[in-house]
Amino acid sequence: METRLMIEAVLDIFIGADERDWDRCLRAFAPTVHLDYTSMAGGQPADLPAAAIVDAWKGFLPRFKATHHQLGNFTVSVKGEEAIVFFYGTATHYFPAGTGGNVWTVVGTYDAKLIQQDGRWKVSMLRLNLKYQDGNLALPELAGAAAS
Repeated sequence: METRLMIEAVLDIFIGADERDWDRCLRAFAPTVHLDYTSMAGGQPADLPAAAIVDAWKGFLPRFKATHHQLGNFTVSVKGEEAIVFFYGTATHYFPAGTGGNVWTVVGTYDAKLIQQDGRWKVSMLRLNLKYQDGNLALPELAGAAAS
């Protein structure tokens, strides 16, 4: 049962993002999150307020007509009051760009650390381990330009 609750916390982040249910995303995060997308975006990992992460997603994801995050192959390791959840993830972003390249796909694995807080499991660390990107890699810029 606990394993299922941990996986559901992770799913709430990605399903919430796809459904633009920002409260659902926020409830699944701890107040501060160690976010590491450096394998895709470069830079450095950062400890960020969960609200800042969700606000950034609010500004980015709605640029696309649709997004779809598919998660699977979950493994859960519990150590006291903490858990590590490893999973596969594929994120598909769709925007009718008019160029024939309407899809940008990001594929990788994730590591998430969860802690118990207020009687619930919350994600306190999220790391993307990029395997590859495919499709129209300029799609985020095209979608952003259309939104401006």
